Amino acid sequence: MAGKVMIVGAGPGDLTLITVKALEAIRAADAIIYDRLVPQELLGYAKEGCIKIYAGKGPGRHELSQDEINRLLVKLASEGKLVVRLKGGDPYTFGRGEEECAFVMSHNIECEVVPGIPSFVGASAYAGIPLAGRGFASSFAVITGHLAEGKDYEDYLRKLRLLAEGADTLVILMGVSNLDALLDAIKEVRGPEETAAAVMWATTRRQVTVVGTLSSLREAWSKGVITNPAVIYIGKAVSERVRLWRRGAEYFT
Repeated sequence: MAGKVMIVGAGPGDLTLITVKALEAIRAADAIIYDRLVPQELLGYAKEGCIKIYAGKGPGRHELSQDEINRLLVKLASEGKLVVRLKGGDPYTFGRGEEECAFVMSHNIECEVVPGIPSFVGASAYAGIPLAGRGFASSFAVITGHLAEGKDYEDYLRKLRLLAEGADTLVILMGVSNLDALLDAIKEVRGPEETAAAVMWATTRRQVTVVGTLSSLREAWSKGVITNPAVIYIGKAVSERVRLWRRGAEYFT
């Protein structure tokens, strides 16, 4: 009898931000395949005998390839197990959860997706940078800074400039490795003095927020101040943080 796969979002990093449904799935799982940014304490809620497999998924460093993860999900579920694929943030927000779910279902195995708080939403709240609000931003756009193999990089930069023109608040995920090029492209639209911030290890005890302008943030990146994992925010919304609740260390450039 085939089991079931649950693709579960673990949230942005703070253990207490996981949903009740996600925690219930972890407690019921026969096997858990988890990523690098998943809070390790969550694995302590698994039942005795639960198989725990680390998938890695760090920048350029994968313990398991995506194809290997897909096949493992099917293999374990085909053995009658309840398999939880535990991901940082939200599975459908640049998390490849849709790829895994489609692969599982193509093998006639039940798949359920449990959403989680995306990293950029958690970082927004904990760093005091609202995504949008009356008086400073009526729109925001979220874009990945990491392109899939074979994608046209120049076309990507063109779209980034268009988003920089159209959205009040711009959010970049997974963009640290080529942050210089991304910020340079945005500077062409917004100018070098546009307010910007990078939130590293958002919502965890290690959270650090680097605040400055597009130019100073680029310089901080060149000095190794900004490292993975980080969420980048650009726009007037960053200035709102001076009068809002926020946590973690701060670094001004």
